[in-house]
Amino acid sequence: MCGIAGFLGKPAHRDYLVSLARNMGVAIAHRGPDGSDEWVDPEAGIAFAHLRLAIVDLSAAGAQPMVSSCGRYVIIYNGEIYNHLEMRPELIAQGASFRGHSDTEVILESIALRGLDETLKGINGMFALALWDSQLQRLSLVRDRIGIKPLYWCKTPDGLIFGSELKSLRQHPECPDQIDPNAVLDLMKYSYIPGHASIYKGVQKLLPGQLLHVDSKGGFELKTWWSLSEARKAGLDNQYDADDPAVVTGLHNLLADAVSRRTVSDVPFGAFLSGGIDSSTVVALMQAQSIEKIRTFSIGFEEAGYNEADHARLVAAHLGTNHTELYVTPQKARDVIPQLPQIYDEPFADSSQIPTFLVSQMTRRHVTVALSGDGGDEVFAGYNRYISAKRFQNSLLALPRLLARIGASALECLSQRKWDEISRMVPARGRPVQFGDKIHKLAGAMRAGREGYYDYLVSTWGEPAEILHPDLELTSSGLSSETHGDFIDRMQTQDMATYLPDDILTKVDRASMSVSLEARVPLLDHRIIEYAARLPRSLLMVGGQGKWALRQTLYRYVPRELVERPKMGFGVPIDSWLRGPLRDWAEDLLSPAMFETVGLLKSEPVRIVWQDHLSGKRNGQHKLWAVLMLHAWHQEHH
Repeated sequence: MCGIAGFLGKPAHRDYLVSLARNMGVAIAHRGPDGSDEWVDPEAGIAFAHLRLAIVDLSAAGAQPMVSSCGRYVIIYNGEIYNHLEMRPELIAQGASFRGHSDTEVILESIALRGLDETLKGINGMFALALWDSQLQRLSLVRDRIGIKPLYWCKTPDGLIFGSELKSLRQHPECPDQIDPNAVLDLMKYSYIPGHASIYKGVQKLLPGQLLHVDSKGGFELKTWWSLSEARKAGLDNQYDADDPAVVTGLHNLLADAVSRRTVSDVPFGAFLSGGIDSSTVVALMQAQSIEKIRTFSIGFEEAGYNEADHARLVAAHLGTNHTELYVTPQKARDVIPQLPQIYDEPFADSSQIPTFLVSQMTRRHVTVALSGDGGDEVFAGYNRYISAKRFQNSLLALPRLLARIGASALECLSQRKWDEISRMVPARGRPVQFGDKIHKLAGAMRAGREGYYDYLVSTWGEPAEILHPDLELTSSGLSSETHGDFIDRMQTQDMATYLPDDILTKVDRASMSVSLEARVPLLDHRIIEYAARLPRSLLMVGGQGKWALRQTLYRYVPRELVERPKMGFGVPIDSWLRGPLRDWAEDLLSPAMFETVGLLKSEPVRIVWQDHLSGKRNGQHKLWAVLMLHAWHQEHH
């Protein structure tokens, strides 16, 4: 795991290229504290910077930038390749020679022997890489299949700039710095900036599974080398037999292999553990494969309805892990908030960024690599929106519009707080978490109807254009729509294509790498994604629960009573914090003067939501957090 940066431009003096590349690297030094170096070719105008977090082959033989043995290729790369040990003897048989045992060298020598396209087809891992082909005078940028590792880029008059984070690009004198209003619109709608866009006009993210070629003569080619949509379509068109017990066994074996590959490391490793299905499955498989107690880490909250630490502790005790936990107080959260604009580099408003950073910070004190359960909800249909879609798609979501409006209004007659009070009549074990919020979401979904259901549930501000400053010019916005499969299939694919890489994986990457911790995600092994796409719905959703097939693997190791409970998610009590210890901080960022200074949003509609939130009339935490993160970012960077 590392940080990469560089550029292709006009021929220039070596000292200038090295100095600029070094500055770009220093900006993301947190991603690689174990070493740094630059490589330049003055005649070609190409410069690479690499920041190293040493995980495999800690010797100098694993350092980057790395030149191939034939001298033709130079690579910088961020990530891990999990099948490099199998690839190595195959390459040796084809004539390759190796100086060390790093996965970087395996990728590089495979490219030299087989070419870039064939190498990409054969590797299993998470990565963002830059490759210079001195023969073709061509720079290639590549991002992994799922988008686990980030890569930003932008065209310049003379070439291209790229880097793992926007921080590095901003060190280049030709990097744009004009805020893109469409990105602001998307941020308000989704709480993150989706797709290829970034907060700056002209700066883009390489999408998952994309490959970009740029040559010194101005040639430019952007293409897809792996398509999630096509992989999902192939699986949905070739479903397994639901009655074949070998299907569930095959999933168990594949999961065990994916976990095993991600525990290969020359440095200490552990795992995040929430006590939920996904992280518990990963930890159970890790512990089953280890003769020593693995290290597990969890985070908790003092507020009821948000705390999963007790559940994680029970799972850890059953599996026999060496467990560490941290309770987050409002003060700990408040101490983190000023760092968020630097950590996330562009506005990002998933409030679970706070505990994600804190658990990463705690984990890094003990290990250098941590396995995560991220991806299980998307891949195995675990989100509540899938369950409710299955339950209501032919009833509440299909009501005539007038009846839907009447029903929704009836549900909204009671405030979210009142619904929460009513839910306390239900025994604690079966009590829904954040019941009032769910009831009001259901009311909104009824109004949206079947066709608008997904967009409503993933939206923060339903009509964000209404709060944007009228002077901003908008072009287009929104997520692309998936068309293959049924209602729930399309939702899953959409989540995997957008919410997963642009929210979940962005959150984990920035939080973990800000403290130089490598996070690995075995449930996003592309073989698992392709396998899960072939699972029929009856092996995913059973009895009002998702992830049925994944649960069968977990039940081999953990009694179901330890993990069976209403889904909680990795939320934080921002609603009460904003009314309490964070109120003064929020009031400053939501003041009319701040809206005038930033000049991106209207103050009046946001202030109404703020006052309603303070009074308890309506919970506006997600809407407010999006605005707060935009203003905090602007205050830090502009």
